[in-house]
This record gives sequence, C-alpha cells and structure tokens, in this order.
Amino acid sequence: MSHFPVLAKLLKNRHRRNAWFALLLISAMMISLVSAPRLLEHSSVIYSQDISLLTSLPSHRDRLDYLLIAEPFSESPRYVIKYKNQTRLIAVKVPAMTHLSLERDVLLKHGIPYAIAQADWLALHEDVLHDRGAPQSLWQTTEGFLARNAVGLLLLVLMVVAIKKGFPGFGSAESITRPETLKGSMEDLVGMDDVKREVAHLESMIRNRDMYKLHNIDKPFNVMLTGPAGTGKTKLVGYLAKQLDIPLIQVSASGLETGLVGGGSKTLNSIYKKACAQDRCLIFLDEAQSLFMPRGRGERRWDDDTANTLLGLLDGIKSEKGSGVIWIVASNFDEVNSEMDEAMLRRFSVKINFRLPNKVERHELLNRFLKRKDKAVVDWDQLNLTYVAEITANLSPALLENIVDRASMIAIEEHRRIDTNLLFRAVERSTIGLTDRAANAEKDKQRERVALHELGHFFMQIEPFLTQGLSLDEIKGRSALLKISTESVSKLGALGYVLSATTDTMLQTLDELERDVMQLYGGVAAEELFYGARGISVGSMNDIQKATARLELMVNQLSMYSRAKLDYRQLRGDGAADTSVRELEQKADELYDHTLKALAKYRRWMIRLKDTLMERYVLSKDEVFDLLTDLQAEYPLNLRPADEKMVA
Repeated sequence: MSHFPVLAKLLKNRHRRNAWFALLLISAMMISLVSAPRLLEHSSVIYSQDISLLTSLPSHRDRLDYLLIAEPFSESPRYVIKYKNQTRLIAVKVPAMTHLSLERDVLLKHGIPYAIAQADWLALHEDVLHDRGAPQSLWQTTEGFLARNAVGLLLLVLMVVAIKKGFPGFGSAESITRPETLKGSMEDLVGMDDVKREVAHLESMIRNRDMYKLHNIDKPFNVMLTGPAGTGKTKLVGYLAKQLDIPLIQVSASGLETGLVGGGSKTLNSIYKKACAQDRCLIFLDEAQSLFMPRGRGERRWDDDTANTLLGLLDGIKSEKGSGVIWIVASNFDEVNSEMDEAMLRRFSVKINFRLPNKVERHELLNRFLKRKDKAVVDWDQLNLTYVAEITANLSPALLENIVDRASMIAIEEHRRIDTNLLFRAVERSTIGLTDRAANAEKDKQRERVALHELGHFFMQIEPFLTQGLSLDEIKGRSALLKISTESVSKLGALGYVLSATTDTMLQTLDELERDVMQLYGGVAAEELFYGARGISVGSMNDIQKATARLELMVNQLSMYSRAKLDYRQLRGDGAADTSVRELEQKADELYDHTLKALAKYRRWMIRLKDTLMERYVLSKDEVFDLLTDLQAEYPLNLRPADEKMVA
C-alpha cells in the first residue's frame, strides 16, 4: 500500500468504496500486463497463434534471418521465423484463410523474403509441427484456456462485482439532487397557462395525500410528460421538486441498461431503493419512450425485463416504505402519434401534454431572453419582436433561446447591437444553416436555373391571391415570403431557397393541401416552362418527394377525393394498391398541369425578377414586391377571379 499513497489515503476516509474500485482497476491493469498472451515454449521451438508476430515483420526486417512456411495448403499452415542471434525458432500457427491474407498483405506487399519448408528440412526440425495432433490432458486444455483468456475473465469478474456493488458508471450510482440546489421557478414557463394548471393540480395531489385516501385513492401519483423537444419538460421536474421541497433522482432511460441481461431491471430496483431511503423523493426518467413500446415483440424473452420491472415499481410497494416515491417520465411521443403499451399507460394517473408556444408566448419568450443581456447590447428602438414572433412559428422555447444566443454571436462578430435584422439573420442561420455565395459565383447557367426554380415556388405561393384580384399591397400583407436566395445551403444540399414564415395552423383543408402541392410543383414547373420537359433537373427531387407524401396523405390516408372515408393503406391485395397508385397519378397530373398553366401567365415577370436576382443573389420581401409593383405598371396582368376551382 505504500506504493500508492493517494489510494491508501482514500481507503482510510469515507470514500472507501471508490478507493476499492480504483484498487480493483489497478490490479486488473497489473494482471493484464503479466497475463498478456505469452508464447508457449517447447524445446528449441516457441509456439504461438499471435498474428501480430507476423504483421510486425516489416518493422523487424533487419533482424530477420529467414522465414519459412510449413504446409501452406493445410488447414493450419505454420510460419517459421528465425531471427539473427536467436537460437530458437518461432512457429506461428494460422488458419488457412488468414494465411492467404498474410501472404498478400504482409509478405508480398512489403517484399518480405520467404520460402516453402521442404520435406527434408521438416524432417530435421520435426518439432515445428509437434503440436498439430498431440493429445492434451484436461489440465493442459484448461491451463491453455486460462492463459489465453485471463484478461477477459478478470474484466468479466470485475464487471459483475461492479454491478453488484453499484460502482460508478454501472447504472446504479445516480446521484440525489437536493431541492435547495435546484434553480428556476414555475414563472420561467412563459404562458403555458394550461400546463401550469395541470402542474398546480399535481402539486395539490402530492401535498394532500390524506384527502385522496378518504376517496380510497392510495396509489402513487405517477406522472407522464409528453410533447415536442425543448418545451420545458425536464425543467418542470426540477421546478416541481424545488417547490415541493423533495429530493430528485434524474436518469435517462437509455442509461438504465448496463449491456448485461437484467441490467436495466437491477438499475431500476437500485434507484427505487435509494428513493425509498429518502422517504419522499421524485424519480425522473427522461427520454423514456422506449419503455412504452408494446411488449412481447422482441425475439428474446428478456427484452421486456426492464419494462416489466418498471410496471411493478409504478404500482408501488404495498407498504409505507415506498408511499412517498413519485415516478415522473418524459417522452417526445404519446399514445396519439405512437403505439404504446396499454398496461404501462394505465399506471399514470396524471398526464401533462406540453405544446409549442403561440405567437404571444413567443413574443414574451424572446423579450425575456433579450432582457437577460446587458442593456447596451440590444437596440430596443430598432427591435420589432412582433415580427420576429411571427416568423418563428412552430419553434420551441429552447430553439428561440438558441436564436437569441446566435444573434449575440453575430453581434459580437460584427461589432453591432442586436436589432430586428440581426434576429432575422439568426433565425435564418438556426433554421437553414450557413449560406455560401461563392459556391455558385462562377456558374451563371446553374444560378439562372436556380433563380427560375425558386421564383416558380414564390409565384405559386401568391397565385391564389392574384387570381382573387387582390392588390399587390394586400398580397404582400398576406404573403409568408421572407426572402428569395440563390445562395447555396450546405445543410440542406440546396443551391437556392425561398424562405417563408410558417403558421401556427395545424389543421389544413383540401384546398390548402392542394395549394401546398402546387407550390412544391412550382419549381419543377418553372424549369419545364423555360427549358422544356426534357430540361427538368434533379434539383426538383426533394420537392417531388414532399409533394408525393402530401398526395398520399390526401388520397390514401384521408380519402379526401372519395365519399367513402377510409384509410386505404389498410386495404391490401385485390388490386387496391394499383388503384391507389392510379388515383395518385391522376391527382398529381391535374395539380401539375394547373401549376404549369398558372406560371405561364407570369413568364415576363419571372424573367425580370430572375435578372435582378442574378445580379443581387438575394431579394427580400420588400424588394420583391417593389419590383412587382414596377412590373405591374410595365406589364399589367389582366387577372380576374378564377371562374373554376379544382374539382374534388
């Protein structure tokens, strides 16, 4: 122990278990050094099956006296190595397939001289083949096995001991967080009044257990949190533990498994024992969707062990010991969008579903994130948070915080203050990624095609408003356009893009879905309009894939074009698949033809906008509509409200 003063000191204090673990690891290292695969010696020959003795020959070329291969066509050829100033031979036994690889990749590749051992040489050195058929006793066999696998067996024993004792890194060493160390409060959940009401109800349930016992409700109040990532599920658990003054044990569901059969079950039981020792405790399982998958689908009978153990623990132990333990699980999925085990779902008396913030909540979140910064770095006079809230629909609070931080990075880099323009660029950088103008700078033909492609998308976006006879000012107010660019985006693999603001609307009608499809078809239709049917490029692939997915939703899943409301995906055989494809093709043809005819009306406008886009690379929404106003005066469009609509 005197050789390890630090370890000796640890053994004498309260960290004794960690010190023993360190001692075991040091012992393993020492044993592995002395127990490394050794050469078995016999008379004048050293026997081995270590391939590294052969692969290292190029580095020992100067020491090599000669190299022979004995019985090269047998199942187990022998490589006989003789080094200078060494009396004994080294015989390395290899499998036949390995011999072919070694001969090609080591000997021939590096020019190592070798020869085939002839019968007369083998007769003089018969010890080289001594081990090929020699019978071994049980003790010799066991000794050989232990010699070859000493390190692996030792590590296996250490792993079993570590799991049993709960050493760090083996699933049962999760720390307990005291409530006084937790930060934040419920007020950090901006808006979300519906979620806050559920949390307040949950808090009341936990505080007033006796009242629920009068109603014969004595089982644990297990809680399930669902909703998109970044909406505050994990933070809420910390806030709740702090508010209730209850210690917290937090662990990711994926971290339960140890790699051994039954490891997840053992980890769960260990966590539960720790929680019971605290009397009152919250156990938080994050990213727990894998535990909610229907059981019985795996081929191995132990696949469901962890889920089965969790089921039993969620029911609570019928004693006072576990009455103060509350399980909270979080998942980005719920029973609506993912199939889940019914028995598992029944264990949760409280389910709280998180949602993405609406426009008002996004405005308040952005305001709060910006107010955390020094007043000098934000230009409040040039900041329109209402506009930024509009263009960040369907973004989570976590992403909004990332956008504000990204704006700070740009401001620091450019020695500027944060304003609306900087936040807009941060939104673009966070959602799209880096753009590169230089990638297309010398490719005018390619940029021209990209410009027309993106303009096709834009005109199909505003085409319904134009056919309604709205003025350009009215269309500008309704248009979701933010900018049109011919800069490449490496993250998307795109050579250009139309950046549009998304909406909070989750429910779409048939007309709206058809407009989405025609907007997607706008790019490929523009290419056909200007380059012909054989001039369509592969740049339309992503648009066509998205359009196909929407058409499949409309035709097969929602049967929007049929009086019989069926999910046709469930109908297999009897030509149902062929009929489905024909109907998809028919609707795709109708919508594409409508797109092609609509774009033809704007051909002159598209050419002029394309020329300006080629010059400037990027056009903002204001710039696009200023140009359209000039074009309307030069090339007026006599558009009247459409006399006919797409017929379902």
